[in-house]
Amino acid sequence: MAAAQDFCTDPGEQIELLADDERPGGWLLLIDRIRQSYVDLDDPSYLDFEYVQAFADVLDALPAGPLNVTHVGGGGCTLARYVAATRPGSSQVVFEPDARVTALVRARLPFPRGARIRVRPVGGREGIGALADMSADVVVIDAFAGGRVPAELTTLEWFGEVARVLRPSGVLLFNAADGDTAARGGAAGRHLGYTRRVLAGLRAVLPEALLRADPSVVKGRRFGNVVLAASRSGLPRAAAERAAAGAMFPQRVVAGAELDRLVGGAAPFTDADSARSPMPPDELWRVQ
Repeated sequence: MAAAQDFCTDPGEQIELLADDERPGGWLLLIDRIRQSYVDLDDPSYLDFEYVQAFADVLDALPAGPLNVTHVGGGGCTLARYVAATRPGSSQVVFEPDARVTALVRARLPFPRGARIRVRPVGGREGIGALADMSADVVVIDAFAGGRVPAELTTLEWFGEVARVLRPSGVLLFNAADGDTAARGGAAGRHLGYTRRVLAGLRAVLPEALLRADPSVVKGRRFGNVVLAASRSGLPRAAAERAAAGAMFPQRVVAGAELDRLVGGAAPFTDADSARSPMPPDELWRVQ
């Protein structure tokens, strides 16, 4: 990839867009050299990041037709563009607190004509708090700061607010990051400790849940993205399992009794006892 534009927001943060030499419409968004989003302007259905494809696989398995989708975390709005392309007529709102990122994305990566995507310069808790009860079919939480999920987006209280705005059959999608416990000095048998606590809080309000990740991440042998899906009612588990098994790099889905065993007796994060996701290795997400 070749750098197309740098946009410095302050002395401690740099926003960049890199053009993909192999895909004429492809762009990679970086913040402080950390990969944030990949957008293909010519083909919004092309999803370069594996975890975004995992999100899309769940969305594709939902009943046909437009969706009301709320996104916590914007970046390049890759998934919002995908929904607009694959489910025309969908109404979407994106909460992206960094207006400077949004300004660059709008200028260099404009939304397709007719896409009903609204971007608001507020954080997730403020944005969700202002929404009406049962106003969303899907809430997507994909927010990172410095490569880590903010602590306020992991708590029992927060998931209660998300559940409030979801319709009875609504689905929550959450992008976590975890793994590689042994290499980081974690306790044996306690891999995915962060994810287990997130799941404990999430399932307290949305009891039907599943996890999708690379098998080595599930086993705690490698750090990576962990996609969670949850709902009050049933999830498209069979479809999610087929999609994960058929991915370019096959992934695992953990659900049901296996997920119960994984979570075990983990305590939910709360507003009084919260934590950011673990720090990712630089070589994994940072472009050198």
